[in-house]
Amino acid sequence: MKYDKQPGVPEFECIEFREKTKDYVVLIPIINEGDRILNELKRAKDSNIPDYADIAICDGGSTDGSTDESTLLSLGVNSLLIKQDLGKQGAQLRMGIWWALKRGYKGIITIDGNNKDSIEDVPGFIEKLDQGYDLIQGSRFVKGGQAVNTPLIRLIAVKLIHAPVISMTAHQKFTDTTNAYRGYSARYLSDDRVQPLRDIFMTYELLAYLSVRATQLGMKACEIPVKREYPKKGKTPTKISFFKGNGQLLKILFRNSRGYYNP
Repeated sequence: MKYDKQPGVPEFECIEFREKTKDYVVLIPIINEGDRILNELKRAKDSNIPDYADIAICDGGSTDGSTDESTLLSLGVNSLLIKQDLGKQGAQLRMGIWWALKRGYKGIITIDGNNKDSIEDVPGFIEKLDQGYDLIQGSRFVKGGQAVNTPLIRLIAVKLIHAPVISMTAHQKFTDTTNAYRGYSARYLSDDRVQPLRDIFMTYELLAYLSVRATQLGMKACEIPVKREYPKKGKTPTKISFFKGNGQLLKILFRNSRGYYNP
């Protein structure tokens, strides 16, 4: 199924391997993650995550063979969304959010596709969504969470800059604010005071914005423990370059603190 570009939603192709089977969906934005996404999906299947939530891949245009349809189907993926428009992670998430709301899910869970996060913890997000929470932030820094091999510069940046600024803006303490492992209620994403489906969210703006808007509006938010593990050796799996990427994150962070992204 091909969806033409519309306000706030990029043009994309949708391949639905199965109909909607669960109340919640896990959206995994990727681009050329290779074996990392395949290993993550294997872990999800081994942990019976498809029994708890549908899984949808939000692909930014991978060319490495990691989105082979027969492979994804065998690993329990419900649907594959392929962005065919401008934008990076923010556009991929907007594509996924629009599709998920259109399909009637009660909430969504987002997780990176680079095999760093404990996808086995998806049921914990669903439990909180069922309890009426609108934003659930996964954190490796709360009791029960695990931060494994976290690069020192990232640890300092999160603890001393990003988390304090997000917490101040949100009027609630959060500890792991760069972590994209989260749950959002459909109620939150559909609220006219939120409006996540806007073209202003092209890269990492949407993650920062959705971190703070729920509590600004008096909605319920919490953190739950998760594990994030970086490889002991080799290149850190990330799409954020050290200078340009981190500089962009800081710009987004302080724009967000001023309400720049509010409708």
